[in-house]
Amino acid sequence: MSGESDPYIFSTDTLPSDLRFLPPLANGLLGWRVFNNIMHMGGVYNGEAGRCHRADVPCPLAVRVDIKEPAQHTYSLDTHTGVFTHTMSSASVTVSQSLYSHRYYSNLMVMEVLLVRQVTSEEPITVNLVSSYTPQSKDIVFQSGPDYKGGSHIQGKTTSAEIPGGSCPEVHLIWTPVPSSLTLLPEQSQARWGFILIVANSLDTAEACFDEGLNLMSTGNLRPSHEKAWKELWLQSQVEVVGSESLCKALIGCLFYLLSAFPSIHDTSSSFGGVSPGGLSNGGDGQDYWGHVFWDQDIWMYPGIALFYPKLARAVLEYRVGTIDGAKDNAQRQGYKGLKFPWESAVSGREVCPEDIYGQQEIHINGDVTLAFQHYLYLTGDISMFTEGRGREVVFGVADYWVSRVTYKPEDQKYHLLGVMPPDEYYYNVNDSVYTNTVAKFSLQFAVELAALLQHPAPKEWQEVAENLKIPFNEESQYHPEYDGYIKGHPVKQADAVMLGYPLGLPMSLEVRKNDLEAYEPVTDPNGPAMTWGMFAIGWLELGEAEKAHVLLEKCFSNIQGPFQVWSESSDGSGAVNFLTGMGGFLQAVLFGYTGFRVQRECLAFSPLLPKDISELYVRGVDYLGCQMDWLLRKDEICIILREQASNATSYDLHVVLKGSGTKIPLIRGQPVTFPREPGYVCKTASPSPCWPF
Repeated sequence: MSGESDPYIFSTDTLPSDLRFLPPLANGLLGWRVFNNIMHMGGVYNGEAGRCHRADVPCPLAVRVDIKEPAQHTYSLDTHTGVFTHTMSSASVTVSQSLYSHRYYSNLMVMEVLLVRQVTSEEPITVNLVSSYTPQSKDIVFQSGPDYKGGSHIQGKTTSAEIPGGSCPEVHLIWTPVPSSLTLLPEQSQARWGFILIVANSLDTAEACFDEGLNLMSTGNLRPSHEKAWKELWLQSQVEVVGSESLCKALIGCLFYLLSAFPSIHDTSSSFGGVSPGGLSNGGDGQDYWGHVFWDQDIWMYPGIALFYPKLARAVLEYRVGTIDGAKDNAQRQGYKGLKFPWESAVSGREVCPEDIYGQQEIHINGDVTLAFQHYLYLTGDISMFTEGRGREVVFGVADYWVSRVTYKPEDQKYHLLGVMPPDEYYYNVNDSVYTNTVAKFSLQFAVELAALLQHPAPKEWQEVAENLKIPFNEESQYHPEYDGYIKGHPVKQADAVMLGYPLGLPMSLEVRKNDLEAYEPVTDPNGPAMTWGMFAIGWLELGEAEKAHVLLEKCFSNIQGPFQVWSESSDGSGAVNFLTGMGGFLQAVLFGYTGFRVQRECLAFSPLLPKDISELYVRGVDYLGCQMDWLLRKDEICIILREQASNATSYDLHVVLKGSGTKIPLIRGQPVTFPREPGYVCKTASPSPCWPF
């Protein structure tokens, strides 16, 4: 397919005037915005506490190719392969410069240059390589090291540790030297050059990775191994629609950039540094939230990835497990027990937010973290994450925090969470944020549930507080006020109370759900963060209002900055770039909105609804209890095919239950199952899982 017809290829003949919207290339460890002279490495931060930010690493591949004669330029990002290519076509030569962060070997970045002669000539053809690289960083003190097997080498440490007395991360770069020009000799019709860059935390790792890179080049397997890794990812997940090219392209872009922020599915190092709102390519000092990890990772980005990739989902949980000691320290500093996950996290898990009020009051982060663990268990049945994986320490530690943080009031015999900031950051020092209290209630209930599953004695206070924690509700208006004392009609920054229905799943009538949406939609800041409208869209889909949901989802398109589908946090192009949080919310609106997927303890429920403009939605590779399923949703019918079956699937059957009739339809590997979609149906893919007897 051509670039014009293939929705996976983003092409243009002119680069965006705002260089922030050049395409990011990342692989879960290294992140770089093409042509930029700096890059970042996961887990490498500089600065103590609130001054902590991703350390700028100089990029030796910051090179532009220049030819003397007039040429037509094409810039293309192929999301099939994760390769960015700048092509220059002149009368005598076609020059292709390709750049990629290697998807399998995460310490490796690559630049390739291909010259192809267009006319027969005995003249040599020379192109210039213009580099903006300098071996300097304001965050790392670099010094030259001895060359290694023809590769240049610099090494250094950050100037300041994240915590007092902590160690400063070490960074080594080894790369193929880039000449100032390349020449196609008279007898050559074409020639190719490859340049590799290794970034690592130790000299041994850097040298070993450089050896691997040289070997890949000598065997001709450098690019094929990268493309194979991307192909493997796309075989496990696909989200496409028929009826809207712009929506289809947006979904592909969202999934591509989100996957780029996660490690390889073959990575066993457990060194994943989490996902920040702007991804690895951004987050230096003073920009894109300094590269910190927020609730954005657990609530906004995680669910869409977890639906397809259990290994990547587990990497998110392991990141949080790795910050347990810091979370314990945060709780103690606030005078509470258990674990208090930081509002802004780097490596240690200690609070690195530049402004104290957020770390002190935006405590819903604790429940958000637990919700990801709960979602993972229900989706995968993987108990090992909670035993040897230490997930139970997270869940139980959060429960202990809530019990120590609440205040009991005898006058209403309720527990309260006082002095908090809700997700809507326009308000602070408020009492009983409805979102915070609800996510706290559910995380306490899950702690009790998990304790029973693991035969661990649960303190009676967990259940007591969960049952009696105040959930604000206005009986007269039949809606949920955002917090105790919220005045209906006052402006809000972003989705907050509307998230009670999804993702929290607080039981409520359809009338209350509608009232919440109607109360907050007109007063939500139109310039607020991009993920908000996806949550409103899901709410209206729950109510059967597909067209209204579609209109709200289309609001997100103003946050997509062409031509490379890079998202800005705000619709005017300001805020964090490449805003993965907005992409995560957008992806969820389709994956959990149009499909109606809900990950529940006993099943994967679904209730599809498509707007009139969308004739088909294809979702490939949904992974439920180790079984991979493909879903084709049309206006009037649903088709499911069980593609792969878990090795332990003989111990339970996988089937669809049609609620309207109670009919059970078995799913058999390789055999498509098609059934009509009727209004009011709630269908379930259910099975007695190893954890939760159905």
